[in-house]
Amino acid sequence: MASPKPALIAAIRNTAKKIADSPQYQWGHMGSCNCGHLVQEITQLSRADIHEYAMRTRGGDWSEQAMDYCPTSGYLMDQVISIMLDAGMEIVDFKHLERLSDKAVLTRLPKGSRHLRHNYREDVMLYMNTWADLLEEQLLQQVELPSLKVEPVVESIH
Repeated sequence: MASPKPALIAAIRNTAKKIADSPQYQWGHMGSCNCGHLVQEITQLSRADIHEYAMRTRGGDWSEQAMDYCPTSGYLMDQVISIMLDAGMEIVDFKHLERLSDKAVLTRLPKGSRHLRHNYREDVMLYMNTWADLLEEQLLQQVELPSLKVEPVVESIH
């Protein structure tokens, strides 16, 4: 699962909001699908550029692109994936986000809401917000606050 980085968590939440408001959500389009929207948020690339990079490289969905990823290929799509990995994602996260399939995310949902449709806007938003919540909790577990134990001041009496 992705590293719990504040910028990634914020990007996932922003992406869920944008998907809610965007008329350009389209699961079959590499730049407008679940991963495509998150890539737009993190890289600031347009949906058209993302789609073009994907079609120019190898074809296939985000899961297939990520599985074929090679950091030294020189392909623009591999450069995009490198940026996403630097942001904290793992290769498997592409597959899970495209299919809304990460078990750690799904088990956090109410039992009646665990069978998400990967190409249904409301399910994508629910999944992304739940994923962001999970990452945020993991981040907070890493934070160690200093002890607030106050030591008494001992004054010497002369």
